[in-house]
Amino acid sequence: MILKFLGVLDIFSALILLSLSFNANIVAIFLIFFGGILAVKSLFLFSGDLSSIIDLFSSFILFLSLFFSMPAFLLWILAFFLLQKGIVSFI
Repeated sequence: MILKFLGVLDIFSALILLSLSFNANIVAIFLIFFGGILAVKSLFLFSGDLSSIIDLFSSFILFLSLFFSMPAFLLWILAFFLLQKGIVSFI
């Protein structure tokens, strides 16, 4: 059950990254919340889960997007990796 909840958070984070690539105005609290959640999820890296590197990098990009405009190709790549992680957690 927890794995599916974490997968939903990955999917929502991917949707936020995709909406940033289309220059949508995202409320800053969503960027901070999902960036923080991904940063906490990246702590699974210490347990040996190498896919948590994606979470760490995505949280870094979400925090940076508060101040800077990120390149669209980077947002798309990270969004697809997060979507993949989210979908796999339901299988």
